[in-house]
Formats: sequence, C-alpha cells, structure tokens
Amino acid sequence: MSKNRKSSGHKWSFFRAGGFDQVMLESGRDLLELEKLDQKLWVALACPVDNVHFDTKTLSFLDSNGDRRIRAMELISAVKWVAAQLKNPDDLIGENRTFNIDQINRETEEGSKLYDSAKNALVTLGKKESDPLTVADVESLELEMAKKTFNGDGIITSEVSEEDAVKKIITQIIESSGGIDDRSGKPGINTEKVESFFDQAQKYLAWAGEPENDKTIMVLGDETSKAAQAVMAVKEKIEDYFARCAIAIFDQRATVALNGGDKPFEQISNKDSLSVNCAEISRLPISPVGPQKPLSFAGDVNPAWAADLKTFKAEAVDKLLGPQEVLTEDQWRGMLARFAPFFSWQERKPTKIFDSTEVAAVRDITDSGLKEKLITLIDQDKALAPAFESVKSLEKLVRFHRDIYSLCNNFVNFKDLYNRESSAIFMAGSLFLDQRTCRLCMKIDDIAKHSAMAAMAGTFLVYCECKRHDSPEKMIIVAAFTNGDSENLMVGRNGVFYDRLGRDWDATIVKIIENPISLRQAFWLPYKNFVRMIESQVAKRASAAEAQTTAKMQQGAEVTAMADKANAAPPPQKKMDIGTVAAIGVAAGAIGTFAATLLGYASGIVKLGPLAVIGALLAVLLLISGPSLILAYIKLRKRNLGPILDASGWAVNAKALINVPFGTALTAVAVLPPGSHRDRTDPYAQKKSPLPRLLLLALLIYVAFLTLNHFGLVNEWTDGKFGTKKESSISAETPAKIAETVKEDN
Repeated sequence: MSKNRKSSGHKWSFFRAGGFDQVMLESGRDLLELEKLDQKLWVALACPVDNVHFDTKTLSFLDSNGDRRIRAMELISAVKWVAAQLKNPDDLIGENRTFNIDQINRETEEGSKLYDSAKNALVTLGKKESDPLTVADVESLELEMAKKTFNGDGIITSEVSEEDAVKKIITQIIESSGGIDDRSGKPGINTEKVESFFDQAQKYLAWAGEPENDKTIMVLGDETSKAAQAVMAVKEKIEDYFARCAIAIFDQRATVALNGGDKPFEQISNKDSLSVNCAEISRLPISPVGPQKPLSFAGDVNPAWAADLKTFKAEAVDKLLGPQEVLTEDQWRGMLARFAPFFSWQERKPTKIFDSTEVAAVRDITDSGLKEKLITLIDQDKALAPAFESVKSLEKLVRFHRDIYSLCNNFVNFKDLYNRESSAIFMAGSLFLDQRTCRLCMKIDDIAKHSAMAAMAGTFLVYCECKRHDSPEKMIIVAAFTNGDSENLMVGRNGVFYDRLGRDWDATIVKIIENPISLRQAFWLPYKNFVRMIESQVAKRASAAEAQTTAKMQQGAEVTAMADKANAAPPPQKKMDIGTVAAIGVAAGAIGTFAATLLGYASGIVKLGPLAVIGALLAVLLLISGPSLILAYIKLRKRNLGPILDASGWAVNAKALINVPFGTALTAVAVLPPGSHRDRTDPYAQKKSPLPRLLLLALLIYVAFLTLNHFGLVNEWTDGKFGTKKESSISAETPAKIAETVKEDN
C-alpha cells in the first residue's frame, strides 16, 4: 500500500535508534491505529516465516495465504481480529502477560463462542474459571481431541468401526489409492477417496462385462487370456522373422546377413561360459531365415526362444488353428486379427487396482452398501468440526494475545534489536570466535544467494557452517563482526555458536565478505601491510638464496668430480665488471642524496622548535594513515543492516545503520571481569630487546631538550655552559639603531 494515509487524529510517539525514527507502541490504541499509520514509517513491510526465532504456529495463523511470508496487511488483520475479541486492547501490551477468560469480549457472536470454548477447555483440563489459560493448555486439549476416533477433520481410519467389512474396505482403499493422515497421525480416507474408489469399481465392472456382449473378445473362451499372453511373448520376434524372410525374397544374397552372419557366432564361441539365453543368441532370428519360408516349430529354432515358441504353439496356434508343424505369415496375420478385439479390450481397462480381485468380489463390494456406511461415518466425523474449529480459534486468540505485540516490535519497529536486554527475531544466537562475541547472527539457506545481496551492507560478514556432535543436523549462519579487527579472521577458523535455545554448535568459517571493522584497525592497517610486505620480500629473498646455495653446492660437487679426472688447474678468479662497479656507485650516490635531503628537512624542522617537530610527526602519521582512516570512516558510516535482512527475505523499509556505538554493542571483545587480579609474569613470554625502549627514551629526552632549549632554560640552568641563550625582545644595540634611523630620516 503505497498511498499516503490521512491523519486519524491519533497522536503518535517516536524514538530514534539506528539513525532513523521509529514509532513507539505503548498502548492497545497504538496497535489498532497501525492501519492508519503511513507504511513509509514502518521499519519492515514483510518478513519470512523461515529462519526467524518466533513461534511457527503463531506465524502459520498470521500467514493467511500460505506463501510463507508475513506482510503488513496480514499483521494489521491479526491485530484487528485479536483486539476485537478482547474487552481491553491494552491487554496486548507489555511482557509476561497472562490470559484469563474474563478478558474475552462476550458482546460479539464470535467472542461469545470463544468464551464458551475457553470455559469448556478449563473444565476439561480440570482448572477453575479464574485460572489462566496458556498456549500449552490449548495444545494439550487439541492433542486429546485429535486422538479421538471422531475428531472433526473429515477423515476416518480403520478404527472407526468394529465391523470387519468396514475395516477391510478402509484398508483396501488406503492400499489401492493411498491414505490421508488423520489428525491423530494415522492413515485414513475422506469423502473424495471413497467416491473415487467406488467409481473405479463401477467402471471396472462395466469393463469386465463387455465380453458378455461381444463374443469376439474372448476368442478362446476362458483360455483367451493365457493364449494372448503367449502371443505377446513372441510377437516381436515373429514379426522380425517374417520381415527378414520378405527381404530374402527380394534378394537371396542377403540371406546370410539376415541370419546374423559369421561375426556374432565368432563372438559367442569366444565366451568362457556359454548359455543359450545370452544376449548375443537372443538377438538372432527366432528361426533360420529363407525366402518364402514359414516359421517352423521343429528343431531349427533359436534355443533362446524355444520355450516361448513351444508355449505359443500349444496355447494359441494349436487351439486356434489346430495342430500345426509350421506357421505361415498369412496364418500369423489371421491370428493377430482374431486376437485384436481382446487386445483392444485390455487396453481399455479403466484401473488396475482390482487386478488381483475377482470380478464377483468387486461386485460384492459395490452391492454391499459399504459406500453408504463410509459416507455416514465421515459425515459423523465432520459433525465435530465446529467443536474442533472453536478450539483452534481459541488457540489463535491465546497465541495472538501472547505474541502479537512482540512481533510488532520486530516488524513495525525494531525495538527488540536496539534494546540491549532483548534480541530481534532474526537473530539466531551468538558466535564466539577470535575472543569476540557476535550477537548479530542470522540463519540462512544459501550462501551464494545471500552474499550477493549482503555484500552491499558495507559490513564485515562471516559465513559459518554449523554442526552438532550429537546430531546430523546442520545449518548455515552469517555473523557480522562490528568491533575489533580482522587480522585473525580467515576461512577455516573454528568457533562455537550458541543458538537461542542454548545449544552449542561447532562453527567453521567458509566465506568472508571483507569490510572495515573499526577506525583503530584502519589506523594501523598501512603499517601492518608494510610489515607484511617486508616479511614477504624477506621470505622470497631467503627462498631464492637457499635455492641458489643448493644449486652452487651441486655444481661444486660436479666440478670437483670432473677436476679429479681432468687434473686441470683452477680457473682464474673473475674480476668484477666495470659496469657493475659503476652501478653500485650510482646507487650509493642516490641513497646518500636521499639521506642528505631527509636530514636537511629534519634539521630545518628541528630549528623551528619542538612544536614543529611534534607537528611534523603528526603530519607523517596523518599522511600514512589518513587515507585508510578516511575510507574506513566513510564505509563505517554507511554500514547498513537492510541488505543483510533483505538477502534473507525481509522487506526492510528503513536505512538501519550500524554505526560505531551500535556496532560495539553488537560485537563484544574480551575484557577481564571487574576486580580481577592479573599476574603479568609470563614464563614463556618472548624476550624483548631493550634497544627499542632506549631509542624511545632517547627520542623523548631529545624532544624535552629541544623544548627547554627553545625557551632558554637549558642555558639558564647550566649558567651558560650548555644550550642557547634566549635573546631578549630588545637588545643593547636597539637604542643606537633607532637613533641612527631617526637621523637618516631627518
């Protein structure tokens, strides 16, 4: 709904968090007026049912169209419905609320029904009318109703009747067409299943009665089916045989090839273990092919088809044509024509579920009145539907009373996200890794799909695969690191993830989206990169030197071996090339010039005083770290929660920034507990050289000396022995210079 809504006169209150204004929901009136609040002021307009820490049954009541998404209008409808069932909508506000039946508004028809249902539920549960009614109470009542034989779902099981015939037919329907789970979880049948079964039975009986009206179908009477099976067993090979004979009539030279030629027999003869049923023999013609040659039932038959051909002769040929030694093509075509009505009748069979049932038994089923009994039992079950639906409506009321306010604080606003004492419904738990706790962790389904969108959030994201040691269950989470640095975060590192239920999971990093985490990291990043570059270069040079040394040692060993044979004098030592000497000189000169220039600038800065020295040092630091700090500052200001949630199926309607203070709250670094005692003695600590400390001390002494000397204090304290004497603002020569200047002017 994109159009602006007219003001309803309701006075709204807003709080600011995450860089934007969010509406406060402090009363039942606020909830009822959500329909009139401009949805541009909502934080979210839709959220998924999956991967959120919220009661799934409550979400199923909210998801009216079953698309597994909760939209703004569905939430508004739920608020309006639950508020209409209560005397006071303010009962929806607050935490740890209890539901009593006295809160139900009995002035409406639906409210009156809900009150009666709640009252009956308390009686069934053995409670007083003044006792609170919980979600667990209603669920237990539903479970007890579902266990009953008749539970109002329109599905009956085989336990619905003590009559054996009814039990048998229900079982037969389930076995033939599949069952439908009853509320109790047992397989059963409904009206559609019964109607379909008996409709198929009637069609089957009509089909089975066709041979009585058409005598051409059962050409051999009761033995027709068995004969037809024998015909179908050899039909393809006999068709192949007569086709080959027709080709042989056209050209007798093809007879050898049509019989398979010599190659197949060579392959067969090379087999270690030969069987008449092997594939090579089965592919050969059923009988030797020849021009105008009928099919012989004598000995010249392919042994792989001999048994089927013998059955075909006994069950079909001899019974239809009389005893025959051979079968001509005309006789074969005539047999197929006489069996054609039977084959056509078989193809028209409406169902196969009665193939193993005698026709008389099927007729008994249709004439027994069982269909009417089943329909009556199903109607008896359906009669209890209103009672069960009233309990479902009661469950909906109790759930909405408990959960609707919490959902609004994770949908209309993100109060639970910005409240340090609570967690938003999209937060799956906490990840402990690299001496940090990440609270902003979300469960996702597809890393590639999620990361494509979440990369635009400007946040350092870590994707982890989580497994449990006592279960095959797995899941994938994405965690936002918003405090500390990324120096020790890499693919393959392991941590522990605690879900909202307190269960621990082994978490392994499988993907990282890198972005700045903090300004502190950005400040030191250039220096760390410089150190890494030096380490890399040193490692490369060391590796190259090692390889060169190894090569020289091998070469030396070879030269020594050859020298023993040749007994030659050692080669004269090679003199250094003049060009090399010149290159070294040029390099040394360049280095000296750079050093002299640097010292010249340093001495000039020193002459300007201690403040200039300090300023120069700060300028150098700013020059090195400034670009990294500026870039990190810009990115940190743009960190946005929206793309991370949008990638998970949310429709975030606001620019929810993750600024530095909020990021610090989302990711906690390791700190010692207050009042802890810390023993700084580390027996395995790396021994440190005193040289860096001495250099730092010397630098501090030098800066202090420059400062004191600039103000002439060193000269004053040493009675003129050291330092520079501070000149007065007017020297002794000043009066003479002034007099001389005046004289010249006159």
